[in-house]
Amino acid sequence: MSNVTNDPVADMLTRIRNALVRGKPEVIVPKSTIKLEIARILKEEGYIEDFTVGDESPVNLINLQLKYFGTRRDRRPVITQLQRISKPGRRVYRKRKELPIVLSGTGIAIVTTPKGVMTAQQARRDGVGGEVLCYVW
Repeated sequence: MSNVTNDPVADMLTRIRNALVRGKPEVIVPKSTIKLEIARILKEEGYIEDFTVGDESPVNLINLQLKYFGTRRDRRPVITQLQRISKPGRRVYRKRKELPIVLSGTGIAIVTTPKGVMTAQQARRDGVGGEVLCYVW
């Protein structure tokens, strides 16, 4: 069986979702530039504790330390939902004024723009639109 995925971003989001359901402290995903940028945004926005990049060959890996709140018995993940928006079969692009506001601003939309990968809020501030990758809340 091949280990190649058609949608690496969806694969990353699914791995994070599955690890959160199981209460895992960390999750490992294959490294790519876009996944590193998504990890950076998740850390900056406070959705994950941290991430580290391994350099094992043949595949480099990103190790994401997941974030939870509450006591040990009532521990809940900080991320309640990850939703893939733009897919390989159906790309979703938005102009600056049409960029989504997720759950009245309590969540974030991650967008890839000509100025790099950023949140929809940063993209609006920078005056650029782009491809809406996913929503996180």
